[in-house]
Amino acid sequence: MVLFLKPIFKERLWGGNGLESFNYHLPNNTIGECWAISAHPHGANIIENGKHKGQTLDQVWSSDKELFGNDERDKFPLLTKILDANDKLSVQVHPDDAFALEHEGEYGKTECWYILSAAEDAEIIYGVNVENKEDLNNYIDNKKFDQLFRKIKVKPGDFYYVPAGTVHAIGSGIMILETQQSSDTTYRIYDYDRKDKQGKLRELHLEQSKKVININQNNPNVTPKEYNYQGQKFTEFVSNEFFTVDKLKIDGEFDYTKPNVYCLVSIIDGHGSVTIDSEKYNIEKGRHFILTNDDKTITFKGDVELIISYA
Repeated sequence: MVLFLKPIFKERLWGGNGLESFNYHLPNNTIGECWAISAHPHGANIIENGKHKGQTLDQVWSSDKELFGNDERDKFPLLTKILDANDKLSVQVHPDDAFALEHEGEYGKTECWYILSAAEDAEIIYGVNVENKEDLNNYIDNKKFDQLFRKIKVKPGDFYYVPAGTVHAIGSGIMILETQQSSDTTYRIYDYDRKDKQGKLRELHLEQSKKVININQNNPNVTPKEYNYQGQKFTEFVSNEFFTVDKLKIDGEFDYTKPNVYCLVSIIDGHGSVTIDSEKYNIEKGRHFILTNDDKTITFKGDVELIISYA
């Protein structure tokens, strides 16, 4: 049984209204994130169809394990977001599982970004310009951030793998689809001295950041692998212990075989339909769903681009 999900919108200081391009009706003009597929307690999506309609994904994960191939993990492992950086995000780093479980009570956060759109000369921060911890701590303590942060120009279609321990930030004018571990732990290093709605500077986490930054992975990116898969364009972006993330561009009709007992699907462009075990559903840009263990025969039809991920 496929699970279609109602997106959750999050206000952010750096948000805007760019997510309207995904056929969303936004509550205001400061929306920075769409939590598209999430069972995290800070935002669990509501199921829109079938016998579990009205329940949240975390509830279904706990009550109907057969849909997920009896996955033995206690928590749903992944979280899919779309981020609209109308302004630049804070510079941050995420802890790995060991540090986060000890200090935050949840898993760490390894993530990856597919650049959906980017303004001309848009850039991200990706890594640091130091080679040892002593220099790192000195730059942070003395706020030499312009010298510390490594900046990279980006364009639509780029992909970046961001393992835990990597200093990173999304620059203004960029929209991304993010696949990540299901975690909401972030350590903020620098926030351009911005203030929140109450006029207060947002909290920084410099001591935690110094402990978890991994200076040995300043360029951890991966090389995507492109294939012609049954006449369709298929790209494997990354595949590791945390997640596999693929892109599939369909033009016409395509019989799809799930690579795992369940997988997460986001429509990032176009429109068409998916027929699952004789049940047909219309799909368009901005729709997100989970193909579960029950879904056996899957046929996509139309002109659509999909991001597919699984743990």
